[in-house]
Amino acid sequence: MAPLKAAAAWIYVPASRPDRLASAAASGAGRIVIDLEDTVEPWKKRAAAEALRDLELPELPVYLRVNAPGTEWHEGDLAVAAAMDLAGILLPRADSREAILQATRPLRAHQRVVPIVETAAGVLNVLEVARAPRVERLALGALDLQLDAGMQEGAAGIVVARGQLVLASRAAEIEPPLDAVTLSIDPAAVGPAAVLARRDGFGGKLCIHPQQVEPVRRAFAPDLADIEWAEAVLAAAAERRAGDHQPFLFRGALVDRPVLARAQRIAIQRGDVNAA
Repeated sequence: MAPLKAAAAWIYVPASRPDRLASAAASGAGRIVIDLEDTVEPWKKRAAAEALRDLELPELPVYLRVNAPGTEWHEGDLAVAAAMDLAGILLPRADSREAILQATRPLRAHQRVVPIVETAAGVLNVLEVARAPRVERLALGALDLQLDAGMQEGAAGIVVARGQLVLASRAAEIEPPLDAVTLSIDPAAVGPAAVLARRDGFGGKLCIHPQQVEPVRRAFAPDLADIEWAEAVLAAAAERRAGDHQPFLFRGALVDRPVLARAQRIAIQRGDVNAA
């Protein structure tokens, strides 16, 4: 699968409110997630899903959050996703590799899966979930995880789960995970939560309102010193002989594969911020 440009802010749009797609696309978010799960009432889900087949999508990569495996709407949601020009799906309650395999079977070959880890079983199986075929990255469903495990906000188990997602993503060599939504749309709450997510190793954050997008993008944007360092490292690497992948010294420090990868990631993040 060809990689997509990095994006820090992913914004949800209820499937029953397609009129909000335009404001989501104009918000500066890098991805749009049309939601058939939590934001759509049960009696509206089937009609909302079918109406999506004829929906004109914005140019941004668009994903569909389907209803969870085992629900009466799950298979129908996957059929709708396969009929649409989507980048992929967000899969709730992604507890196992088998859940990923079953969800991908109806999809088009290019469509990716973003498993939402939101149960105790999902956390304990997170590495096998991360290594499943066609997984682009993981997402944390903190509120559902708290409910499933009987934990309160800030509990040690939530902190452990956050670390598990980040480490499993690295071990599986997929993109860093997405942090869970912040319920408040106040930038004074969203911004610090996004800064914490970046510090913890997350690659972006799920948003529920356009006002959340800019604080998230700012939090994940590299600072000027990081950009200057990354551009200089990449320039030095480019000057080396083609095929020379050996570590080298730069400004008195060793540049090996992980350091070069960090420089490349910063350059990608800068491109995302400038483009949005």
